[in-house]
Amino acid sequence: MSTTGGVRRLTDAMDPARAQALAATLGIGFDADAALPPFAHHIYFWEALPEAELGRDGHPARGAFLPDLGLPRRMWAGGRLEFPAPLCAGRPAEKTSVIEAVERKQGRSGPLAFVTIRHEIRQQGRLCVAEWQNVVYREDPAPGAPAPVPPAAPEGAEETDVLRFSTTKLFRYSALTFNGHRIHYDLDYCREVEGYPGLIVHGPLLAQHLMLMAAARGALRHFRYRATAPLFHFETATFARAGAKLWVAGPDGRLCMEAEAG
Repeated sequence: MSTTGGVRRLTDAMDPARAQALAATLGIGFDADAALPPFAHHIYFWEALPEAELGRDGHPARGAFLPDLGLPRRMWAGGRLEFPAPLCAGRPAEKTSVIEAVERKQGRSGPLAFVTIRHEIRQQGRLCVAEWQNVVYREDPAPGAPAPVPPAAPEGAEETDVLRFSTTKLFRYSALTFNGHRIHYDLDYCREVEGYPGLIVHGPLLAQHLMLMAAARGALRHFRYRATAPLFHFETATFARAGAKLWVAGPDGRLCMEAEAG
Protein backbone atom coordinates (compact mmCIF):
# COMPACT_ATOMS: atom_id res chain seq x y z
CA MET A 1 0.00 0.00 0.00
CA SER A 2 1.19 3.53 -0.74
CA THR A 3 -0.47 6.89 -0.07
CA THR A 4 1.04 10.03 -1.57
CA GLY A 5 -0.48 13.39 -2.45
CA GLY A 6 -4.02 12.29 -1.65
CA VAL A 7 -3.71 9.18 -3.84
CA ARG A 8 -3.74 5.66 -2.38
CA ARG A 9 -2.54 2.63 -4.33
CA LEU A 10 -3.13 -0.97 -3.30
CA THR A 11 -2.20 -4.20 -5.08
CA ASP A 12 -3.69 -7.66 -4.67
CA ALA A 13 -2.96 -11.12 -6.03
CA MET A 14 -6.75 -11.74 -6.27
CA ASP A 15 -6.73 -15.15 -4.56
CA PRO A 16 -9.53 -17.32 -6.04
CA ALA A 17 -10.09 -18.96 -2.63
CA ARG A 18 -11.38 -15.66 -1.31
CA ALA A 19 -13.89 -15.43 -4.17
CA GLN A 20 -15.00 -19.00 -3.40
CA ALA A 21 -15.60 -17.97 0.22
CA LEU A 22 -17.69 -14.99 -0.94
CA ALA A 23 -19.76 -17.24 -3.18
CA ALA A 24 -20.43 -19.56 -0.23
CA THR A 25 -21.42 -16.59 1.93
CA LEU A 26 -23.81 -15.24 -0.71
CA GLY A 27 -25.17 -18.68 -1.61
CA ILE A 28 -24.18 -18.49 -5.28
CA GLY A 29 -22.03 -20.60 -7.59
CA PHE A 30 -18.42 -19.78 -8.39
CA ASP A 31 -16.44 -20.56 -11.54
CA ALA A 32 -12.74 -19.81 -11.13
CA ASP A 33 -12.40 -19.43 -14.91
CA ALA A 34 -15.19 -16.84 -15.19
CA ALA A 35 -15.23 -13.16 -14.32
CA LEU A 36 -15.88 -12.25 -10.71
CA PRO A 37 -19.44 -11.27 -9.79
CA PRO A 38 -20.02 -7.50 -9.86
CA PHE A 39 -18.94 -5.82 -6.60
CA ALA A 40 -16.78 -8.79 -5.58
CA HIS A 41 -13.72 -6.53 -5.71
CA HIS A 42 -14.60 -5.41 -2.16
CA ILE A 43 -13.21 -8.66 -0.77
CA TYR A 44 -9.79 -7.66 -2.11
CA PHE A 45 -7.39 -4.73 -1.55
CA TRP A 46 -7.50 -4.95 2.25
CA GLU A 47 -6.15 -2.02 4.24
CA ALA A 48 -4.77 -4.00 7.18
CA LEU A 49 -3.77 -1.54 9.91
CA PRO A 50 -2.78 -2.16 13.53
CA GLU A 51 -5.61 -1.69 16.01
CA ALA A 52 -3.87 1.39 17.39
CA GLU A 53 -4.47 3.09 14.04
CA LEU A 54 -8.23 2.50 14.08
CA GLY A 55 -10.96 4.87 15.22
CA ARG A 56 -13.56 4.14 17.89
CA ASP A 57 -15.84 2.59 15.24
CA GLY A 58 -13.25 0.03 14.13
CA HIS A 59 -12.51 1.77 10.82
CA PRO A 60 -9.10 3.25 9.99
CA ALA A 61 -8.71 6.50 11.91
CA ARG A 62 -9.56 9.67 10.03
CA GLY A 63 -6.82 11.98 8.89
CA ALA A 64 -4.69 9.43 7.03
CA PHE A 65 -6.40 8.89 3.68
CA LEU A 66 -9.98 9.81 4.62
CA PRO A 67 -10.21 13.35 6.00
CA ASP A 68 -11.00 14.18 9.62
CA LEU A 69 -14.11 16.38 9.41
CA GLY A 70 -14.79 16.60 13.14
CA LEU A 71 -17.89 14.36 13.00
CA PRO A 72 -17.76 11.01 14.84
CA ARG A 73 -20.17 8.78 12.88
CA ARG A 74 -19.28 7.47 9.44
CA MET A 75 -21.45 5.49 7.02
CA TRP A 76 -21.30 4.29 3.43
CA ALA A 77 -24.19 6.22 1.85
CA GLY A 78 -24.11 4.89 -1.70
CA GLY A 79 -22.19 5.09 -4.93
CA ARG A 80 -22.02 4.28 -8.60
CA LEU A 81 -19.95 1.86 -10.64
CA GLU A 82 -18.90 1.22 -14.20
CA PHE A 83 -17.67 -2.16 -15.46
CA PRO A 84 -15.70 -1.59 -18.69
CA ALA A 85 -13.93 -4.99 -18.63
CA PRO A 86 -14.15 -8.30 -16.74
CA LEU A 87 -12.31 -8.54 -13.42
CA CYS A 88 -10.92 -12.01 -12.80
CA ALA A 89 -9.60 -13.92 -9.81
CA GLY A 90 -6.07 -15.25 -9.95
CA ARG A 91 -4.64 -12.26 -11.82
CA PRO A 92 -2.77 -9.49 -9.96
CA ALA A 93 -4.62 -6.17 -9.91
CA GLU A 94 -4.00 -2.59 -8.77
CA LYS A 95 -6.52 -0.27 -7.13
CA THR A 96 -6.01 3.50 -7.20
CA SER A 97 -8.14 5.71 -4.94
CA VAL A 98 -8.46 9.50 -4.77
CA ILE A 99 -10.63 11.87 -2.75
CA GLU A 100 -12.70 13.53 -5.45
CA ALA A 101 -14.97 15.82 -3.39
CA VAL A 102 -15.73 16.96 0.16
CA GLU A 103 -19.00 18.78 0.88
CA ARG A 104 -20.55 20.04 4.12
CA LYS A 105 -24.30 20.46 4.65
CA GLN A 106 -26.74 21.20 7.44
CA GLY A 107 -29.26 18.38 7.81
CA ARG A 108 -32.42 18.12 9.91
CA SER A 109 -30.48 16.20 12.55
CA GLY A 110 -27.41 18.46 12.51
CA PRO A 111 -24.25 18.99 10.46
CA LEU A 112 -23.34 16.50 7.76
CA ALA A 113 -20.31 16.01 5.57
CA PHE A 114 -20.11 14.01 2.35
CA VAL A 115 -16.91 12.59 0.88
CA THR A 116 -16.71 11.11 -2.61
CA ILE A 117 -13.87 8.68 -3.29
CA ARG A 118 -13.06 7.51 -6.81
CA HIS A 119 -11.57 4.03 -7.16
CA GLU A 120 -10.13 2.51 -10.33
CA ILE A 121 -9.15 -1.16 -10.56
CA ARG A 122 -6.88 -2.42 -13.33
CA GLN A 123 -5.57 -5.79 -14.43
CA GLN A 124 -2.71 -5.99 -16.92
CA GLY A 125 -3.03 -2.22 -17.37
CA ARG A 126 -6.70 -2.41 -18.39
CA LEU A 127 -9.42 -0.59 -16.47
CA CYS A 128 -11.91 -3.18 -15.18
CA VAL A 129 -13.91 -1.29 -12.53
CA ALA A 130 -14.48 2.41 -11.88
CA GLU A 131 -16.29 3.20 -8.64
CA TRP A 132 -17.43 6.38 -6.95
CA GLN A 133 -18.01 5.73 -3.23
CA ASN A 134 -20.08 8.17 -1.16
CA VAL A 135 -19.33 8.35 2.58
CA VAL A 136 -21.39 10.47 4.99
CA TYR A 137 -20.20 11.82 8.34
CA ARG A 138 -22.60 12.97 11.06
CA GLU A 139 -22.95 13.76 14.76
CA ASP A 140 -23.82 11.22 17.44
CA PRO A 141 -27.60 11.02 18.04
CA ALA A 142 -28.94 13.24 20.81
CA PRO A 143 -30.37 11.25 23.76
CA GLY A 144 -34.08 10.67 23.22
CA ALA A 145 -34.08 12.19 19.73
CA PRO A 146 -36.61 10.55 17.38
CA ALA A 147 -35.23 8.50 14.53
CA PRO A 148 -35.63 10.02 11.04
CA VAL A 149 -38.71 8.83 9.15
CA PRO A 150 -37.52 6.79 6.14
CA PRO A 151 -39.27 6.92 2.76
CA ALA A 152 -41.69 4.19 1.72
CA ALA A 153 -40.56 1.55 -0.77
CA PRO A 154 -42.08 1.65 -4.27
CA GLU A 155 -44.79 -0.72 -5.43
CA GLY A 156 -45.20 -2.62 -8.68
CA ALA A 157 -42.22 -4.97 -8.51
CA GLU A 158 -41.78 -7.35 -11.45
CA GLU A 159 -39.42 -9.60 -9.48
CA THR A 160 -38.82 -10.08 -5.76
CA ASP A 161 -36.60 -12.10 -3.47
CA VAL A 162 -36.90 -12.31 0.32
CA LEU A 163 -33.71 -12.58 2.37
CA ARG A 164 -32.75 -12.56 6.02
CA PHE A 165 -29.22 -11.77 7.21
CA SER A 166 -27.99 -13.86 10.11
CA THR A 167 -25.27 -12.67 12.45
CA THR A 168 -23.11 -15.40 10.90
CA LYS A 169 -23.51 -13.91 7.43
CA LEU A 170 -22.72 -10.42 8.73
CA PHE A 171 -19.58 -11.74 10.42
CA ARG A 172 -18.43 -13.61 7.31
CA TYR A 173 -18.99 -10.60 5.04
CA SER A 174 -17.14 -8.33 7.48
CA ALA A 175 -14.26 -10.81 7.53
CA LEU A 176 -14.12 -11.16 3.75
CA THR A 177 -14.09 -7.40 3.21
CA PHE A 178 -11.83 -6.81 6.24
CA ASN A 179 -14.45 -4.35 7.49
CA GLY A 180 -13.95 -3.67 11.18
CA HIS A 181 -16.92 -1.29 11.53
CA ARG A 182 -18.48 -2.26 14.86
CA ILE A 183 -22.06 -1.56 13.74
CA HIS A 184 -22.00 -4.93 11.96
CA TYR A 185 -20.93 -7.16 14.89
CA ASP A 186 -20.92 -5.27 18.21
CA LEU A 187 -24.51 -5.09 19.47
CA ASP A 188 -23.64 -3.10 22.60
CA TYR A 189 -21.82 -0.51 20.48
CA CYS A 190 -24.81 -0.24 18.14
CA ARG A 191 -27.24 0.36 20.99
CA GLU A 192 -25.14 2.43 23.38
CA VAL A 193 -23.07 4.58 21.00
CA GLU A 194 -24.80 4.71 17.62
CA GLY A 195 -28.36 4.48 18.97
CA TYR A 196 -29.52 1.57 16.79
CA PRO A 197 -31.72 -1.32 18.00
CA GLY A 198 -29.66 -4.03 16.32
CA LEU A 199 -26.69 -4.85 14.14
CA ILE A 200 -26.79 -3.10 10.79
CA VAL A 201 -26.65 -5.11 7.57
CA HIS A 202 -23.77 -3.79 5.44
CA GLY A 203 -24.92 -1.38 2.74
CA PRO A 204 -22.47 -2.99 0.29
CA LEU A 205 -23.96 -6.41 1.08
CA LEU A 206 -27.43 -5.12 0.15
CA ALA A 207 -25.99 -3.54 -3.00
CA GLN A 208 -24.21 -6.82 -3.80
CA HIS A 209 -27.49 -8.74 -3.79
CA LEU A 210 -29.18 -6.07 -5.92
CA MET A 211 -26.33 -6.32 -8.44
CA LEU A 212 -26.69 -10.09 -8.57
CA MET A 213 -30.40 -9.65 -9.24
CA ALA A 214 -29.65 -7.18 -12.04
CA ALA A 215 -26.79 -9.26 -13.50
CA ALA A 216 -29.08 -12.29 -13.81
CA ARG A 217 -30.73 -10.41 -16.71
CA GLY A 218 -27.46 -9.66 -18.52
CA ALA A 219 -23.99 -8.26 -18.01
CA LEU A 220 -23.88 -5.04 -16.00
CA ARG A 221 -22.33 -1.96 -17.60
CA HIS A 222 -23.12 0.46 -14.78
CA PHE A 223 -24.91 0.52 -11.44
CA ARG A 224 -25.96 3.32 -9.10
CA TYR A 225 -27.30 2.89 -5.55
CA ARG A 226 -28.23 4.96 -2.49
CA ALA A 227 -28.90 3.85 1.08
CA THR A 228 -31.97 5.49 2.61
CA ALA A 229 -32.52 3.61 5.91
CA PRO A 230 -30.68 0.92 7.87
CA LEU A 231 -31.74 -2.73 7.79
CA PHE A 232 -31.19 -4.64 11.05
CA HIS A 233 -30.04 -8.21 11.58
CA PHE A 234 -33.37 -9.33 13.06
CA GLU A 235 -35.39 -8.14 10.04
CA THR A 236 -36.44 -9.77 6.78
CA ALA A 237 -35.78 -7.77 3.60
CA THR A 238 -37.49 -7.82 0.22
CA PHE A 239 -35.24 -7.27 -2.81
CA ALA A 240 -37.27 -6.01 -5.74
CA ARG A 241 -36.87 -5.05 -9.39
CA ALA A 242 -39.07 -3.19 -11.88
CA GLY A 243 -37.29 -2.68 -15.18
CA ALA A 244 -33.92 -1.05 -14.50
CA LYS A 245 -35.01 0.12 -11.04
CA LEU A 246 -34.17 -1.97 -7.97
CA TRP A 247 -34.73 -1.53 -4.27
CA VAL A 248 -34.59 -3.13 -0.82
CA ALA A 249 -37.64 -2.86 1.45
CA GLY A 250 -37.74 -3.52 5.18
CA PRO A 251 -40.51 -5.61 6.76
CA ASP A 252 -42.51 -2.45 7.54
CA GLY A 253 -42.37 -1.28 3.91
CA ARG A 254 -39.65 1.33 4.42
CA LEU A 255 -37.13 1.88 1.66
CA CYS A 256 -33.65 0.77 2.76
CA MET A 257 -31.84 1.12 -0.57
CA GLU A 258 -32.68 2.21 -4.10
CA ALA A 259 -30.66 1.46 -7.21
CA GLU A 260 -30.59 1.59 -11.00
CA ALA A 261 -28.77 -0.83 -13.28
CA GLY A 262 -27.86 -0.74 -16.94
